[in-house]
This record gives sequence, structure tokens and C-alpha cells, in this order.
Amino acid sequence: MARQARAIQTRESILLAAAAVFDERGYSSATITEILQRAGVTKGALYFHFASKEELALGVVAAQLDVGELPPQRTRLQELVDHGMLFAHQLRHDPLTRAGVGLAMDHRREHGDDPAPFHGTPYQSWIDRIGQVLAEADRHGELLPHVVPDDTAQLLAGAFTGIQGMSQTLCERADLTHRVIVLLQHVLPSIAQPSLLPTLDLGADRAERLLAARVGTAAGTGRAGDGRPAAERPGTERSADLSSGAQRPTGEHGIPSPRRTPTAVR
Repeated sequence: MARQARAIQTRESILLAAAAVFDERGYSSATITEILQRAGVTKGALYFHFASKEELALGVVAAQLDVGELPPQRTRLQELVDHGMLFAHQLRHDPLTRAGVGLAMDHRREHGDDPAPFHGTPYQSWIDRIGQVLAEADRHGELLPHVVPDDTAQLLAGAFTGIQGMSQTLCERADLTHRVIVLLQHVLPSIAQPSLLPTLDLGADRAERLLAARVGTAAGTGRAGDGRPAAERPGTERSADLSSGAQRPTGEHGIPSPRRTPTAVR
């Protein structure tokens, strides 16, 4: 068991080191030597887990797609929001996620003109994940009659990809959470049953509360923690109300609500 635990720890160290190097230098400029130095492992240990730099890149892509279990919510649409908010948070704070996205957007192999083997893989995985949540929301009667889950999944995945890229270029993703909230404020009223809109928590600190709730659950507390929808948390006001005509109060931590733009769908 101890040997197995060490092997898992070594593999994780290699993935984290590779993610950091890929994120900083890109796939083509990253070298195995630098990854070895960053990970503090031998070449034999690295090649025991990954046969090549390409296979290592695929490992980073696979790892960033695993966001772990999220606290269950009363609606599938809240779970959809949670996936987006957590992914935005990870792009700002998690090298694995940043590197995985960068690799997904890498169009070429290190040599030659063939598409890289990891190019496009995460996109389809993101689309499939969003589509599954939307399909469940549809079965629960949460979506408007005209909504096609697969089409909406394609739209959301593409829009998220665009805004995260723009946020990265303009400010190293410092405003990504705000941009995701604005995107959801525009899209959700066009797909969700109106009665659900006031229940959706789009608070700027949503991801942090989800992570805190997940830690609490893992510790065996059995509590929903701060990850539960704001409507269920006594004394708490939501920070990004979608309901028509509602006031936009600040969140419980004093974070101002994102400004609702005039073009938002009501």
C-alpha cells in the first residue's frame, strides 16, 4: 500500500510539474528535462508513468477534465452554473486546468502539420458534460419548450471558450468570474423556466463556497456548507439575481452584483 501511495504521489507530482511547464512555455517549447527538474523525479520515474511528452500532455488534459464531485443541488440548472463557476475559478488558480485548456487549443504537433492528438478532445468532453446536465434539466422540466440541450451545450462551450481566451489576453483572466456571470445572466433567461431564475446562485464567490462545501463533506461533516443555493442559506442574499425586476443586492461578503447590461434577455 505504501508503494502504491508513493507511485500515485509521484504521478501527481509529474502531472503538476508538466502542467506548469506547458502553461508557461506551451507544448512545443516544453522539454522533458525541465519537467523532470520541476517535478524533482528521475527520468526513469517519469517514463514509468508516461512513455513520451505527448502521453504526458494527454495525462494533463485528462486530469483537468476531472473536477471532482460537486455538492448536489435542488436543480440541474444550478449544477450547470456550478460547473461554469468552478471551471472559471480553476482557470485562475489551477495550473492543470490552465495547461489543459492551452493544450486543447494547440493546433499542431511538435513536428509536422497533423493536428495534435489532444487538440479538440477537451472541447467535446466539455460539450458532452454540459449536454448531459441540460438533458437532465429538460427531463426535470427546468427548460423552456424550445430549448435543444445539445445545441445549447455547443453554444455555452463555445461562448465560454471565447470569453476565457479574451480574459486571458486582456488581464490574465483576472475578470473571468465576472465575465462568466455576465454570460450566464444573458443565456439563462432564454433557456430556463422563469420560476427557477430567482433560485439560481451566481454569486461571485460561488466557486469558493462549493469548494468549502466539498471539503466539509469529505471531512464527514455531512453539511451542505456554503455550497448550497443562496435561497437555502438563512440571512443570505444572492449577488446576481436573474429574476425580472428584482433588486441586485450585494452578496454576504460585500461583493457588488455584476451590472445587468441593457441587452440581457429577460
